[in-house]
Formats: sequence, structure tokens, C-alpha cells
Amino acid sequence: MMNRWRTAVIGIFWGLCTLNTSAQSSIIREGNADVTIFDANWRFARFGTQTDGTVKAETAGLEQSGFADGAWEQLDLPHDWAIAGPFRIELSGNTGKLPWKGIGWYRKAFDISEKDKNKRILLDFDGAMAYAKVWVNGHYVGTWPYGYNSFRMDITPYLHFGEKNIVAVRLDTDSWDSRWYPGGGLYRHVWLVKTAPVHIAHWGTYITTSNISANKADVKLEVKVENQGTAPVKALVSTVVYTSPDGKKIGKKVAATHPQSLEMLADSTQHIDAGLTLVHPALWSIEHPALYIAQTTVRTPDGRADVYNTVFGIRTLDFTARDGFSLNGKRVDIKGVCLHSDMGAIGTAINITALRRQLTIMKSMGCNAIRTSHNPPAPELLELADEMGLLVWDESFDAWKHGKRKNDYNKLFPEWHERDLVAMVHRDRNHPAVIMWSIGNEVMDQQDVPLTKELADIVHREDPTRPVSNAYNDPDGGRSSGAAMALDVMGVNYFFSQQAKWDQDPRYKNMPTMGSETSSCVSSRGEYFFGTHYDNYQVTSYDVAWPGWGCSPDEQFRTNATYPHLLGEFVWTGFDYLGEPTPFNSDETNLLNFRTDTAKRLELEKALEEIRRKNPPSRSSYFGIVDLCGFPKDRFYNYQAHWRPDYPMAHIMPHWNWPGRIDSLVPVHVYTSGDKAELFLNGKSLGTKVKRPGIDFRLVWDSVKYQPGELKVVTYKNGKYWATDVVKTTGAANALLLQPETKTVAGDGIALCYITLQVVDKNNVVVPGSHPLVKFSIEGPGEIVATDNGDATSLVSFKSRERMAYNGMAQVIIRAKQGATGIIKVSAESEGTLKKAVATVNIN
Repeated sequence: MMNRWRTAVIGIFWGLCTLNTSAQSSIIREGNADVTIFDANWRFARFGTQTDGTVKAETAGLEQSGFADGAWEQLDLPHDWAIAGPFRIELSGNTGKLPWKGIGWYRKAFDISEKDKNKRILLDFDGAMAYAKVWVNGHYVGTWPYGYNSFRMDITPYLHFGEKNIVAVRLDTDSWDSRWYPGGGLYRHVWLVKTAPVHIAHWGTYITTSNISANKADVKLEVKVENQGTAPVKALVSTVVYTSPDGKKIGKKVAATHPQSLEMLADSTQHIDAGLTLVHPALWSIEHPALYIAQTTVRTPDGRADVYNTVFGIRTLDFTARDGFSLNGKRVDIKGVCLHSDMGAIGTAINITALRRQLTIMKSMGCNAIRTSHNPPAPELLELADEMGLLVWDESFDAWKHGKRKNDYNKLFPEWHERDLVAMVHRDRNHPAVIMWSIGNEVMDQQDVPLTKELADIVHREDPTRPVSNAYNDPDGGRSSGAAMALDVMGVNYFFSQQAKWDQDPRYKNMPTMGSETSSCVSSRGEYFFGTHYDNYQVTSYDVAWPGWGCSPDEQFRTNATYPHLLGEFVWTGFDYLGEPTPFNSDETNLLNFRTDTAKRLELEKALEEIRRKNPPSRSSYFGIVDLCGFPKDRFYNYQAHWRPDYPMAHIMPHWNWPGRIDSLVPVHVYTSGDKAELFLNGKSLGTKVKRPGIDFRLVWDSVKYQPGELKVVTYKNGKYWATDVVKTTGAANALLLQPETKTVAGDGIALCYITLQVVDKNNVVVPGSHPLVKFSIEGPGEIVATDNGDATSLVSFKSRERMAYNGMAQVIIRAKQGATGIIKVSAESEGTLKKAVATVNIN
């Protein structure tokens, strides 16, 4: 009788499981649906190397539940323990002169309900810098050393259900070396995940599409199901696909798979394949980044259901040596930039407002692609790229077996390289924005044939749908050794003078070439020098300076025009970033760019020694197209003119305040998307210049004699008026001006509002070369998060409320307190005659 009853119940269960169910209105994040952000109320203490360079020994028993951490700092994640500084002049410029080395301990008390006793409880770390070790209630759970990768810890066996629990995390950057500023700490989000014993595994779905047309697309789902229970069980797996406007909101149901049944042993894993067809699919593209959410559910006869959300898009990719890169059958020139993981004054601690702002600024320039140099990015970058229509080149490592630093990834490589590669690919392979994988950047082993093949094979095994590349700064060696034959795309950093020779190599005649790093032009916003490129550790903004391996943006544009079959370029870099302040950087790894040129190596060695002797104050890069604040340098407009040819624009440089150069030459350069321009000084024409297609990417009047007044350019395209730009000689600095980039800020304690400070004359025109000391203050339910000015030599803490303007500008970043309402008022004032500035931001 009991058996019949059980059979009847199971039959009803299977019948119910085939019924349609309604989806939630939005998802919190991709992956298992029962997830809670785990960022609030952590305790933190720092051991090892301290901010002043002294060393503090670790206390015993920091992982134990009973350890008294009440005196530790209380904070919310994400957290970068070094960004507050202080900057120290004696620290290495290549890592930003910030005290990032140390040992950090994080502890958090949390409750798990008795009702969750039959669930699996997991912690997902989006990234932890570095050598993460995790304990729960004094029990060691596990480790993940690579600070850029995401990972999961199953904490179920160590929990006290219905009681207080303690998680402790130890991080160690004393044992980690970097060529740029990596930050330190739990700098990305942590999530608490709950699943049924039978559930979809971590990153357990893989979606691919085929037979794509305007009428239909075939969708294949590979699903990994885990039974972490103690008994055999039957399970039913089904997937429903919904449209999604942004990868978060769930829209209209458009397709579903047929339910599939599984019989699973205890503590076992099974893979299943399912398929469905989407009718009239919306394709993901740069212009229209259409997204879908696949909601996969696994159910068991006891009524439990585990839901897993996968965001995906439908598009075709094609890379050929002859025709370049095509997206959905349409040729797309890749107009990309390389980005490091820091976000300027807030450091590496991930913030969605800051990241969206970075990508928005890049898109406004015409950028359509991001290279995640030189490591797996925060998950949010990929989510935003999916939503915003940006292509992503996802990169894994900066070192393989042989390191560039004593304690860089070479220490992890033997044990961890496969696990780290698999983790990166599994996490990111459903993102339509990801178009290509990179297995390394300028690695010492780039001529190692077996090793290159091993890494490429791992990636191909886990995702055969995208090409694999490697970024070579010895492209001759990579090709001549044969190592590059394991790749699908040849990534080249800078040395394109050999392209004609490479095109004749029969081994690579069918291999496309990508500019994995280009230009490396350096400049300081608002600085213009005559007769030199460098002064007082700043670089002229005429965009005519670059290290020996680099070139001007114009020269790279000419190279791309000469070799139209190239896929495109990734400029080094989109934003200035913390560390690597070339040309004032003594980092010896720069010598690697001249592996085969002895004369240039010797020349650079001498220059590096001189830099070490002088110990420059430079703490951030000069490579950015925009500065550390996100303020555009002149170069921004060169790229905008070239990458957005249909956008009417014109830009004059330099500024027009040169009281010491009356009747002396001041060269004038103009960037424009037009093809012809006429320059006027105080109404008098200084002549017309015409671009030569594929040759000229700026127009230059190099014999202009300075007179105060108005400099104006009028540009034309195809014989018609196109755009105008004007620069004027300003009056004396008269006032401060605050301009919030947004009128409102969310009251969630997370969203940021960026406010630009300008030093202006009586006509509200920014005064070039003005550097007053500005004091910022705030009233209302908000706080000042950071300040900056874009000056690569400023050693003022980003947490300071006092900062000199740099060439007439500075920045203050604020946020509202969690749960706040009302208005925030921000003020800026300076001693002397400058009028005070006030701005208000509404909390929504």
C-alpha cells in the first residue's frame, strides 16, 4: 500500500513539473537564484607589512570562532585596503607608490536558519587579492590563490544551523608581485548561495547557438546537475527562455525545452544536453545588444526546485585573415582599448557606477571593444558589456612558467594554470560580449611551442566557439618558433613593421592578426611644451610622445589603413591607471619589448638607471586616452574623430593662454571627423588644410604666432559645413564651479556621483594652468568617497578633502548613505578671491 501511494505521489510530481511556471520579474545575478549579497558588516585587520613599512606579526587563532575581533575595523565590501594610502615616495612607481603589500584578515558573523539545514550553503567570491584562504567556525574550507579569478567555497559541512557562524578569510599580498597596482583585499563582491541538494552546478550551464537566421536560431544547452545528497534521487530538468532588456529584467517567454528526467546516485554529477529553437530571434550586436535569460529548473519528487539563471545572446562570429572580423555577417573594425582593473581614486574595489562610467566614456569616444589586460575582469564588466554592446577580449595571465617578477603568477602556474583557465572560461563563456580568449600577455615563454599548445587546447576544450590568442611583444619569435601555430588569432603588441613579412609566411597565411596593444602614446592633460616633450615629470599633450616600442595614434591609424585585413586594435590604454608611470617608470620588464634589439636594450637600460636614481614622484600612468579622473585628454578627440567618422566634431589644441609667448610660435593642431578645416585667429584666416585619406589624422598649423584673443576652426566634410571649435584667452581665475555628472544618486550606499570642479574666469571659462588649493565639504546624508585631479605626480591621498586643481580641474566623488533620502550639498572653496562653489544632488 505504501509503495502504491509513493508511486502515485511521484506520478503527480512529474505531471506538475511539466506545467508552465511564472518567472520572477528580475534576477539578482547570473547563476543559482537563491542568492544574497554578503558584503555588509565585515571586520578587518591588517598584519604583515603596514602602510608605513613596518611589519606587524599575525596573532594566533584569527580563524577561530571565539577570537575577539571587536576592536577590528568594521566595513562593507568591496574593500581595497591600500587605496587610502598614504602614498610613499620611496615605494615603487610601477605599483603606484601605494602600500598594497600586506596580510589582511576579514571576519564576519552571520546566521543560518534551522530551516536551511537540508540545503547546500555556498560562498561565491568574485575575486580576492591574493592567496585567499577561507575558514568557517574555525574549520579550514579551502584556498584560491589567483586574486583575479572568481571561485566558490562549499561551507555546508562546517555550519551551525540556527546559530551564529563565523567566516574568516586570510589574504596575502606580501607574497604576491605585480607590475601595476593590484590593490589588496576582498575587492569584489561576496555572495551567499543556497541550493537544494540536487542543483545546477557552479557555472553549470553552457549555451551555444547555431543555424542562425532572421527566422530562427537553434539553441543548445549543456547542463551540469549535482546531487550532493546522501541518497539516490530522480530529478526533472527543464529550461524556459525569456527576453531580457538588460540581462537582469525577465521579459516575455519565447521558448522552452522538453523536461528531461535523471536518475542520480548519491554524491554524483550528470551532464545533460537539451535543445530548443527561437523563432525570429533578436541578434546581439554592438548597435542592438539583445539579451535572453535561460531559466533552468531542476526538481525532485520531494517538491524541491533549484533555479539557475543564464544570460546569453545570439550572434555569429567570424575571423579571417583576408576579411577581418565579422559580427552577424557584417565586417566590424575592432576599435578597442586595454583597461586595467583599478577605477582611479576608488582603487580596485569594484563599483558598478564607476565601471559603467568608464565604459560610457569609452563608448562616447567610439570605442567598441575592451581587452581585460591582463587578467580575468570583475563579472560586472562582462555584464555591462553584454548590456551596452561592447566586445570583450577576455585575458587570463601576465606570466606563465617564467615570471616577470619573482612572485608573480609563475609561482602558481604549475599547480593552478588549468584550474584558473577553466574557471575563467566557465564563468564567462555564456556572455555574448566575449568574442575571444587570450592565454597570456607578453609572457617570457611565448616561444614555448608545447606550452602554448597546452594552454590553447585547454581553452578550446572548454569553449570551441571562440578563437584563442596570445599577446606577443616578440611576434617574430612567436611565429618563427612555431608557437603561434597553436593559436587562432595572432595578437601583436606594437611591432607592425614586420606585417608585410608575416603576411608572406605560408604557415600563417590563414591566421588573422589583431593589434593586441597599440600606440602607447603618453601625455598629461592640459600640458603643452615647446621644444621638448617632457617637463617636471609631465608629458606634452600634443600627442607626440611615446616610448621606443610605441607610436602616435596617427601612425597606428596609417598602419591599419595599410593593412585593412587586420582585425583592429586595442589601444594602450583607455584610462590612465595606477602604476606603470612610463616614461618615468624604472620597471625593468620594459626591456622585454626589445628582446631582439641589443642597441635599444642598452639605451633603455641606461634610461631606467637614471630614473631609479632620481626616484620620480609619478604614481600613475600617462598612457590613458583619458586621465585618472576620466577627464578627456586631447588624444580622446583624435580617436573620436577617427572612430566616429559620422559624428560632427572638431577639437583645437592647445589652450590659448600664453602671455609669455606673444608673437612667438605656438603650433595649433586640430582633430576633426571632417576632411577640411580653416583656422582663424581673431577673425583673420590662417589658411585651410585638407586631410589626405589614410595619411592625415590631424591638421597642423605649425607657424601660428600667438596673440591673445579667439582661435576658431571651421571644418567641412564633402564640401559642406561640418563642425566648429573655439578656444579663447581667458581672464583671471574668478570662481570655482561644481558640475555633478548626474542630478541624482541612489540612496543605497553604493551608487556614486562624480562631480567635476572647474576653476573659471568671470565668463565661466576654465582657466588653463590654474592650480589653487581647493577644500571640499559635504552637508546632508552623504559622504565624500574620494577626490582627485588627474595629476600623475600628486601624492595627496585620494581620501583627502583638500586637493589642488590640476590645469583648472579636479574631481570629488560622493555617495548617499544607505537608506537616506533628501538632498546632499557639496561645497568647494579656496583661500583668496575665488568665489565658493556649491552643488546639490538629490537622493532618489
